[in-house]
Amino acid sequence: MRFHLVRNCVQSLFKNNLLGELKRLPCRYNHTNLSELEKIRNIGISAHIDSGKTTLTERVLYYTGRIESMHEVRGKDQVGAKMDSMELERQRGITIQSAATYATWKGYNINIIDTPGHVDFTVEVERALRVLDGAILVLCAVGGVQSQTLTVTRQMKRYNVPCIAFINKVDRMSADPYRVIKQIREKVGYNAAFMNIPIGLEGNHKGIVDLITQQAVYFDGQNGEILKYDSIPNDMVAESKEKRQELVEAISNVDDQLGEMFLEEKTPTNEQLMVAIRQACINRKFVPVYTGTALKNKGTQPLLDGVINFLPNPSEVTNFAFIQKGEDQEPEKLEMKSQRDNSNPFVGLAFKLDATRFGQLTYMRIYQGCLKKGDYVYNARTQKKVKVSRLVRMHSNEMQDIEEAYSGDICALFGIDCASGDTFVSERNSSIAMESIYVPEPVISMSIKASSKDSMDNFSKAIQRFTKEDPTFRCEWNNDSKEMIVSGMGELHLEIYGQRMEREYSCPVTLGKPKVAFRESLTRPVKFNYLHKRQSGGAGQYGCVIGLLEPLPIEQNTKIAFSDETSGPNVPKVFVPSIKKGFEEMCEKGPLIGHKVTGVRFRLQDGKHHVVDSSDIAFMLAAQGAMKQAFDDGSWMILEPIMHVEVSAPSEYQGDIIGQITRRNGLLQSTNEIDNYFIANSEIPLNDMFGFATELRSLTQGKGEYTMEYSRYSPSRGEVQRELCDKYRQEMAEAAAAKLSKKN
Repeated sequence: MRFHLVRNCVQSLFKNNLLGELKRLPCRYNHTNLSELEKIRNIGISAHIDSGKTTLTERVLYYTGRIESMHEVRGKDQVGAKMDSMELERQRGITIQSAATYATWKGYNINIIDTPGHVDFTVEVERALRVLDGAILVLCAVGGVQSQTLTVTRQMKRYNVPCIAFINKVDRMSADPYRVIKQIREKVGYNAAFMNIPIGLEGNHKGIVDLITQQAVYFDGQNGEILKYDSIPNDMVAESKEKRQELVEAISNVDDQLGEMFLEEKTPTNEQLMVAIRQACINRKFVPVYTGTALKNKGTQPLLDGVINFLPNPSEVTNFAFIQKGEDQEPEKLEMKSQRDNSNPFVGLAFKLDATRFGQLTYMRIYQGCLKKGDYVYNARTQKKVKVSRLVRMHSNEMQDIEEAYSGDICALFGIDCASGDTFVSERNSSIAMESIYVPEPVISMSIKASSKDSMDNFSKAIQRFTKEDPTFRCEWNNDSKEMIVSGMGELHLEIYGQRMEREYSCPVTLGKPKVAFRESLTRPVKFNYLHKRQSGGAGQYGCVIGLLEPLPIEQNTKIAFSDETSGPNVPKVFVPSIKKGFEEMCEKGPLIGHKVTGVRFRLQDGKHHVVDSSDIAFMLAAQGAMKQAFDDGSWMILEPIMHVEVSAPSEYQGDIIGQITRRNGLLQSTNEIDNYFIANSEIPLNDMFGFATELRSLTQGKGEYTMEYSRYSPSRGEVQRELCDKYRQEMAEAAAAKLSKKN
């Protein structure tokens, strides 16, 4: 009984990180002599989808004492991981929204943001990295460097975020961390080396070898919370020395002091090596690589040591704001001062918005000064004054009220009306603004409509909330197709928002392929001569229009034109505007498929009028009759929008992508190659572009990107016109039959 009691106490102490101080991997710092700012780390955990980010975060929270028990992403207990607080995340087993938390490890405060891995939610990674000082790049020991890994590393480069890497899942079949580190060097271009290597792979994985101290580390206890140190297994001594030498060489290439020692064949001490690794990592010249398996509770504690040893604190990262001088002047750079006091004016950046039952929750990174509950701050963009009524720290979906936050902290505010990327300051009329967050353009659009008219209010509320929270989710009404169009980063992105509308707002929606804004036009001129005459007692209606409807030049095929070529009293000038109005109204719906008529000119050459019965309405109806006559007698064609498409992808996929463009009836205009990437410019009909984003990602393993913009309208192919006309006639017949059955 006593034995079990003592064992449980010891495990608890290790879990809460008290006895862990006695035996641990070396740390450069004497923790007791550091300032409060130097004991802060703001990190993000980023990777390709299904690399184990959320599982790793769950272990971090457990070993730092933030949660009492661990749960799996797809756990049998139906609880799910702490950071996947949304029901859809637990149901699908993926991270949809970035979630913030904080933990304490060996006296250090670590603010953590767990980000999604799917490319459709890339803006969540983008705005997290914008405000973080460092990152953990998680890689799968089987999958290695994958498509989203490359996207994440490009985002880190955009914001100069240093990182350490963690090769996860070394216990899986076909795991090969040595192949993965080779890919890190070759595909990503990082100067990387192992900090530890695994003892055994796949089912034989037992622990790791620390290359700095040259010790074996084993993870005992029910959940791997007890670290046991031992001598390196005999069969790994030679390999561990070789990998340590490889680490020293990698650092010597980017550190002058170690470079000189290497040339003089001197062996650096552990302390010298740690200092050099830290400096090279902060300068983005080196990436320390750790190994382990988060699911089997091995390798997380050394990774946490790497976070506090090698990633920068807020004072070691230079952050700038910009002072706007005037419209014609370049903004002046202002360096933010990271001091844990209120001696400097407050500057903070709102980087993420979330709607809760208490109102809008605004995530904010404080770059300078102090923010206290009850303070008044100003939105630098709108110049509006707002009161900080509630200040909290986030632990996934849980909140802890705090009284104040200082430079380097990540906190959240309630009741602040702002947009993502707004800067907040303590001084009115301040011209300071932080650099905004890069927002990629949407790549896919779909039509959306509420399934019932009763839920339209909730539909409007959902759209308003989601477009405000997520700048890559956009919604607009299309006048041409008379439908609501939503745009986003992929089919999954839009599908998730459709499901959230149903779950959170009780508003089921239907997503579908948006209608293409086709146009109808004449192929050759057609004459018209139409008399509108009506007599029903009293004043009648009389108006006659004579003229020509002709096609405009091809460069004007999106316009309509009206010309009055009459002379004399046959058509009084006072009625010409009504004739023009009748012509324009008839252009709203063409004869072939009911789309707008463009690229035609209505030439009014002659006509007749009656002294008593002619009126504005009579001549407007006459013009409409003339257009109907032209619809019947003329030769009409369908115009379709042609898009200019620029595709960028690694050169190895060039042949496949050109084939894809050709299959979509595209016309290749030019190709060129830059740094092993090729860029293809082509023109493709918009009607053939649906599904291109998904196919491009599949074809290029997610590495391909494309942009699309309107180029011109062009006559559609014969088979396309026949298909559209047949479909329109069928729809009209079905509508007429439904109307008749309803009448009967």
